[in-house]
Amino acid sequence: MNLNAPRILVLNAGYEPLGLTTIRRGVILVQNETADAVTLSQHFLRTPSRRVPVPSVIRLRRMIRRPLGRLALNRRNVLRRDGFTCQYCGKRSSHLTIDHVLPRSRGGSDTWDNLVAACHACNTRKGDRTPEEAGMPLLRKPAAPGYLAWITFELREIPEEWVPFLPVTTSRIYAD
Repeated sequence: MNLNAPRILVLNAGYEPLGLTTIRRGVILVQNETADAVTLSQHFLRTPSRRVPVPSVIRLRRMIRRPLGRLALNRRNVLRRDGFTCQYCGKRSSHLTIDHVLPRSRGGSDTWDNLVAACHACNTRKGDRTPEEAGMPLLRKPAAPGYLAWITFELREIPEEWVPFLPVTTSRIYAD
């Protein structure tokens, strides 16, 4: 078990998700009575004198402001948002390109709602046209991920005990 891996969900005093923390920091927060363990994992940390249960979800005892986190707009995050799936033909691949829905030559910008994952064949076929002009409708309208999307981007799967504390869209749309 990697103690520095971000595997503990941190909630505000009002049970609002704030982010992830490492096992080491989560256990320290609970031991120092800064946070309470809401759910426990099946893992334990063993010291010479005792076994300490590892929490899966912790709740801070004091209310703090939620950071206005924005996910960085980059190739990796666009591919993650789209589930490594071409948004034109539905082909899943780790070798995708990024396509501008409205081509840059026509004033399209690098924004969440103008960038999609596309396989090389679809990107070439679409060329310097809009999806409508190319007769290639998008499978899903691109949009900026929610403020908690990075949680699911970082993890391959969301632990089941986290689901009750995450917004429905985060756990359903981004968990592949």
